[in-house]
Amino acid sequence: MSDLSAFPVTRRWPAAHPDRIQLYGLPTPNGVKVSIMLEELGLAYEPHLVDIMTGENKEPEFVSLSPYAKIPAIIDPDGPGGRPIGLFESGAILVYLAEKTGQLMPTDPAGRYETLEWVFFQMAAVGPMFGQVGFFHKFAGREYEDKRPLHRYRDEAIRILGVLDARLADRPWLVGQDYTIADVATLGWVRNLIGFYEARELVGFDRFEKVAAWLERGLARPAVQRGLTIPSRGG
Repeated sequence: MSDLSAFPVTRRWPAAHPDRIQLYGLPTPNGVKVSIMLEELGLAYEPHLVDIMTGENKEPEFVSLSPYAKIPAIIDPDGPGGRPIGLFESGAILVYLAEKTGQLMPTDPAGRYETLEWVFFQMAAVGPMFGQVGFFHKFAGREYEDKRPLHRYRDEAIRILGVLDARLADRPWLVGQDYTIADVATLGWVRNLIGFYEARELVGFDRFEKVAAWLERGLARPAVQRGLTIPSRGG
């Protein structure tokens, strides 16, 4: 049995199965990247819900694993050299899991870097811009009298969707014929933009036909369907 006692987070969220990957998260657009990835890979893991609405992510035990107090984070009891490793930042976790298993990442160097650039595009552009659209369109920011911030992030979201649409014009997935971590990273954010954030009309999503078809393909994957609900918000 693996010893995870060196990780304080396990005192707050005890591991019933310490030999499995421990996932700490919530089914948000960032959180589901890792749950989808784990489902796609078929790795054994144990999910723990970290309720960001009640501030559980700011508790010292979680911050010890994720210094920026953001979900998701993982502990892999079978890390490099067989030693446990803790990781935060969803993009880093996706790369780690892809390289650990040799799946959802091209093995040739050019394909690997092409995949990474689209993962980084999601991290640097898609997530931050779409998240701001959500804040100013649906949440507290909608009450602001000055609509320039909303318009700025709306326009950036439209520009991003245009980039994705052009990219998908001649390929089913972001890096070509094969589904990769670039798709895993991006699917939840596009889904959230037009779903939970209720911004479909705001950004004119239906004109981006290639993105819409890509999203439909992604959401039809059984592992994606499962991953979108993990960890369960019910407990």
